[in-house]
Amino acid sequence: MKFARRLACLALLCLAVAGGLLWREADIFLNTAPEPTGREVYFDVLPGARFAQISGQLAERGLVTDAGKFRLLARWEKLDTRLQAGRFVLNTGWTPGKILDELVNGRPMLFRLTIPEGLTWRQTGELLANAGFVVFEDFRLVTADPDFLRRYGIPFGTAEGFLMPDTYLLKKPDVPDEAQARAVAGRLVDNFWRKAADVWPNKTNPPLAELKKIVILASVVEKETGRDEERARVAGVYANRLTRGMPLQADPTVIYGLGEKFDGNLRRVHLEDAGNPYNTYQRPGLPPGPICSFGLAALRAAVRPEAHDFLYFVASGDGGAHVFSTNLADHNRAVRRYHQQRRSK
Repeated sequence: MKFARRLACLALLCLAVAGGLLWREADIFLNTAPEPTGREVYFDVLPGARFAQISGQLAERGLVTDAGKFRLLARWEKLDTRLQAGRFVLNTGWTPGKILDELVNGRPMLFRLTIPEGLTWRQTGELLANAGFVVFEDFRLVTADPDFLRRYGIPFGTAEGFLMPDTYLLKKPDVPDEAQARAVAGRLVDNFWRKAADVWPNKTNPPLAELKKIVILASVVEKETGRDEERARVAGVYANRLTRGMPLQADPTVIYGLGEKFDGNLRRVHLEDAGNPYNTYQRPGLPPGPICSFGLAALRAAVRPEAHDFLYFVASGDGGAHVFSTNLADHNRAVRRYHQQRRSK
């Protein structure tokens, strides 16, 4: 009996010692900064990132001493699902509680936004407005402002085609205004010129007439295929048609000209409408301007179209791929196969 009592006392003592050690470890972690003399660190929290990933990155950057303990702290405080996305200015001289509070309640310095390829200026403006970066009407006015277009070297009536798709870190003001819209639009266009510089022949901007052709063609290529490996071939088809004086017959240009009137169905009446300035079935040559913003793959294709004899292409029904043809008879057979495949599904 005495032995059992002693054993129980020993077990309790061990538990007390272990508990004390754990408490001491927790106290040291909670009240000790990673570095006595702190330094500022820019830290990005990506939208949708898992807390385990974020805590690991905090430890790698020297902002917390233990990723596992930081996760436990966040779970205890029930804050592990409440982190904001954006860029924060943190400090290695802060305690874990201060770091967690800043990520949950602080104001991010910059917010991350991805603008995908193929959006029109209107869709880009709506994306920015819905995310709180601009007022849509301010963005609309800026991207059609002659002073803005002249300053950024845009040879069209709007900034269509020059709002570079990319992932951006942007400031989000309490009340967006015209100056904010101008700054954001300028950031997108600056990014276009910076990235395009590596694509232009001889690394210099092409002459104005050539620039306009390239940008328009790149926008059409962007809309016609989502496969990078096909872009130069599609550009080559349009280059061949232009050389032979054939109409481009590009559906995306007709759709762009319809604007907000387009309901998702392209009809014969649309293809026969010569009043649509972007109707490349009825009007020769390239459309009067770009029809979307495009990525570098489409720009490269427009600068260097693939040399071949193809004049037609149609979707194959295989994951976005296309069938290319050198003559109308082969093209019509490919079109029939495509429609048969669609009906059989």
